[in-house]
Amino acid sequence: MQTINRRQAVLSGIAVVGAPALLRARPAHAADLTYRFGTNVPAGHPLNVRANEAAERIAKETSGRVSLQVFPNNQLGNDSDMLSQLRAGGLEFFTVSGVNVLSQLVPISSMWGIGFAWPNEETVHNALDGELGKFLRAQFPKVGLLAMDTIWSSGFRQVTTSVRPINTPEDLKGLKLRVPVSPLWTSLFKNLGAAPASISFAETYSSLQTKVVDGQENPLAIISIAKLYEVQKYCSMTNHMWDGWWCMTNQKVWERIPEDVRPVIARNLNRAALDMRADGVKLNASLRAELTSKGLTFNDPKLGAFRETLVKSGFYAEWRKKYGEEAWALLEKHTGKLG
Repeated sequence: MQTINRRQAVLSGIAVVGAPALLRARPAHAADLTYRFGTNVPAGHPLNVRANEAAERIAKETSGRVSLQVFPNNQLGNDSDMLSQLRAGGLEFFTVSGVNVLSQLVPISSMWGIGFAWPNEETVHNALDGELGKFLRAQFPKVGLLAMDTIWSSGFRQVTTSVRPINTPEDLKGLKLRVPVSPLWTSLFKNLGAAPASISFAETYSSLQTKVVDGQENPLAIISIAKLYEVQKYCSMTNHMWDGWWCMTNQKVWERIPEDVRPVIARNLNRAALDMRADGVKLNASLRAELTSKGLTFNDPKLGAFRETLVKSGFYAEWRKKYGEEAWALLEKHTGKLG
């Protein structure tokens, strides 16, 4: 997901319940060690709520010695900016999607986003908490980065349009669809017959409003936050791609953090990721009704035909070759044979 510069809103439900965590005071005395944690979502998003709770626990467990300062909503720059800062050692922690900017540096990091692969969120988490996640994390030190063990979940992405619901692959034919700037996203929708347009998120609302594109795709939480329901009519529960955030740090920066502090930070960030996963499940369950009340019409397509189309088009064969046999075998242990 990219920067949300337009119409920011505090999430309802679980995020609002957790929001007071943003306001709790830090220890009065100055910390010996101060680290920055950059994110690309608004302050009220469960990711930031849970990150701030982790920061409070870290401060408490280190008797105020360590201060983790959370900077939400691209306050430190866009995803590319923050990744550059992380690599240079100027930013200590950054939550970043594997499918977007990180995949330009480590292409295999986008693997969790392979289209129509995952039957449910539990299967994704089992894979990424297990062998597949371990394999993917092992690639980051090659470019000087490290990832925490537990991935923060953004959830499944859905297609919205202003012209028609998406019930079959044929409904995507020729559809002008906004996608993030990412080879995997573009490849997925081209293979389904759509006309994907790589547009920054900051320009997505206006592009939909002026009919530059007919639709877009995002998790329900982002559709709500960015008020995309104002310029879209249909929301098709395609679950076409799962996405989340790696919690990254710079390998050299991590090695400079005192040995007794590292496990405190890692344990609490991994706990926050697990807590945020539970938040997402609750939030997505409530958002469908909320978005329906705001004018979106929902439909639930049968997804088998979409996967069959991708098999016939050679999509899975293409990405299997790009990711390599070892990684693909680990993926198919959880997804079943993809093609």
